[in-house]
Amino acid sequence: MDYIDLHKQHKENSLFGRYITLHHITPLLDKLPTEVVGKSVLEKPIYKYVIGIGKIKVFMWSQMHGNESTTTKALFDFFNVIHSDEPIGVRLLEEFTFCFLPMVNPDGAELYTRENANAIDLNRDSVDLSQPESQLLRKVFDEFQPDFCYNLHDQRTIFGVGDSGNMATVSFLAPSFNENRDVNEVRSQAMNVIVAMNDELQKHIPNQVGRFDDGFNLNCIGDRFTSLHVPTILFEAGHYKDDYYREYTRKMIFIALISGLKHIYENDIVSNKNAYYLQIPQNKVVFYDFIYKNVKINYDGKEKITNFAAQYREELIDGAVQFNAYISEIGELKGKIGHYQFNAHKMLYIDNENGFPKINQKADFSLGKDIKFVNGVKK
Repeated sequence: MDYIDLHKQHKENSLFGRYITLHHITPLLDKLPTEVVGKSVLEKPIYKYVIGIGKIKVFMWSQMHGNESTTTKALFDFFNVIHSDEPIGVRLLEEFTFCFLPMVNPDGAELYTRENANAIDLNRDSVDLSQPESQLLRKVFDEFQPDFCYNLHDQRTIFGVGDSGNMATVSFLAPSFNENRDVNEVRSQAMNVIVAMNDELQKHIPNQVGRFDDGFNLNCIGDRFTSLHVPTILFEAGHYKDDYYREYTRKMIFIALISGLKHIYENDIVSNKNAYYLQIPQNKVVFYDFIYKNVKINYDGKEKITNFAAQYREELIDGAVQFNAYISEIGELKGKIGHYQFNAHKMLYIDNENGFPKINQKADFSLGKDIKFVNGVKK
């Protein structure tokens, strides 16, 4: 199957970038037989979409964290496929019954925050169920009684794939169901699907698929649902080179969705591929957005050579997400990699404030007399 061409034909072009809110998806939801099944803290509607006639029931939800929108875009690309006459779309609706919550946290999406309007991380509320959004997610889970759950998220640009030096463009996790991180049949099923998705993604982003840490926390929704005997898969949409809008990563999530589902319906006999799952390298925090090496600074009247890093903060300003670079670390930066790296070759650091980099300072500076950086980028 030509997944790249399939995505090109069915990409939902009305959705672009990182700031995806209820306002952006409502016109698309209005074209589908959706149902409003609840309200957010700020009384925004939360939509459910059920489709398919198959015996295998799959529950997917996105934007539990409001500022994690890549998988929402991929879901609407997926919707276009299952509403087309593509053979794979027809087959998916024959094999599966899907239940989608495309935006669990519309308040957080509007505010571009991880938390909901009460400043609660919904992915740490799976036991207390203190928030209306958490209660709704659990209610839909209980009523739908899925055979698989897909927990769709974004991860930051800081993650790399093990010790490879490669960025983690997509990461997965088959969550634990107990403190010992044991593997039972339920968790093994999730592992098998992840192995299948990884096999396909390696053709497109070789050595850029990671495995998320499986430390147990029952308050996390994936751990909770796995403990309730439903195979659950965490998707983490990460960074691809120069893809801060996550449009290429969106395509990779789309490929993962379809290839994983294809594996499920083609494999009635569950084989044990746990060892292959464990061979997927675990994520490590190794990246900064910018690293500047061998920079000369004047500090307390003394010259020294050092390195420093800057990281983007995604800030909602005037209804748009802006990427603003701030200095994050100064020093040896051992083991750290920059998505962008610049070797100053002992050129002098100059700025309009201190004459040396400071943590949380905007990354606007010069190196020597001629090289200027604005918002981290060389001009």
